[in-house]
Amino acid sequence: MEDLNSYMQNVGIKARAAALALGRAGTDTKNKALLAIAGVLDQRRQALAEANELDLEHGRNNGLEAALLDRLELTPARIDGMIEGLEQVAALPDPVGEITDMNYRPSGIQVGKMRVPLGVVGIIYESRPNVTVEAASLCLKSGNATILRGGSEAIHSNQAIAACIASALETVGLPVEAVQVIETTDRAAVGHLVTMEEYVDVIVPRGGKGLIERISAEARVPVIKHLHGVCHVYIDDEADLDKAHNIALNAKTHRYGVCNAMETLLVAAGVADKVLPGLARVYAEKGVEMRGCDRARVLIEGAGLDCQAATEADWHEEYLAPVLAIRVVDDVDGAMDHLNRYSSRHTEAIVTENYSTGRRFINEVDSSSVMINASTRFADGFEYGLGAEIGISTDKIHARGPVGLEGLTSQKYIVLGDGHIRE
Repeated sequence: MEDLNSYMQNVGIKARAAALALGRAGTDTKNKALLAIAGVLDQRRQALAEANELDLEHGRNNGLEAALLDRLELTPARIDGMIEGLEQVAALPDPVGEITDMNYRPSGIQVGKMRVPLGVVGIIYESRPNVTVEAASLCLKSGNATILRGGSEAIHSNQAIAACIASALETVGLPVEAVQVIETTDRAAVGHLVTMEEYVDVIVPRGGKGLIERISAEARVPVIKHLHGVCHVYIDDEADLDKAHNIALNAKTHRYGVCNAMETLLVAAGVADKVLPGLARVYAEKGVEMRGCDRARVLIEGAGLDCQAATEADWHEEYLAPVLAIRVVDDVDGAMDHLNRYSSRHTEAIVTENYSTGRRFINEVDSSSVMINASTRFADGFEYGLGAEIGISTDKIHARGPVGLEGLTSQKYIVLGDGHIRE
């Protein structure tokens, strides 16, 4: 291979040219491309499985943890899921070219906005090779060329998927460079990608906090990201306690290693003695380690259960594990004070039957998703009706919350006149 700098520059040049071609492609062509990719993946299942086995064998030989091996594996069901995801994205409305907010101005011109692709999207991710298909499908449908840099542990799987995508793009007349998977495992390639301002319009990192912190520090290209998901559920003193029990249980134990799992439970003092012992008992049965404030520990240990003393670090922690921090607060103001100090601005939920309290919570809590009487586990692009997501953003500019097709586009002003000149 040519030297890394030349290689990455060449990738960028090809991506920029492909973005121009994709910008001219109609919805029908993009949908045909997505369905063609689905067809090639189906045809090449054996080749995908063989490539994936090379990655799994390498991972096992290098002591990769069981959880990471599981994320790396391309099972038949996961290949089915990739195919189904492509079909779902093809069925979604195309945001590109949508014109909104057209208004006549006193001068006689019409002014509105048109939704347009971002251009070239660089996506950096770890472990899961199915992300290659998810990212490619969303970028294609939104008219963006994409440069994908997967983890070195999935290099064979990602290259096999890339070959499927390239074959399908060629059959529908779109440039194969519309989706490029970086062929080198050299970590320096990431440093090049995040500083290629001339060729890349936005970077989307998907992975652990360390990866995202590195990219945020090094990038000269805008980044759509969230560093971590310290999500909260607050049980208000006017909550329906059955709802509260079910929501707090689901938010923590439905899945542990996901960014929308609850990491801290806040409970109003007025109902803590009614709801905490029962919840703690079920948490203990499910193997959840509890770490609580003094008031929470009195109630949990009084029920004969273990609860460690929470430290200051616990209120900041994204465990991604069966560990839960618990704090008893005086009221909704106490809960919001806690959120203002410790929230990562990802997802917060309140359980309450008081309409005014619920409205205060969603008005005053500054996170990308704020919920009333629902589990934080719903903070997901598919659950929000986006079809799929490229990631979740806790930033405030451009995209916030789950980022789907619309989040991969921007808007430009359009002006319609009939020979108008400014007086």
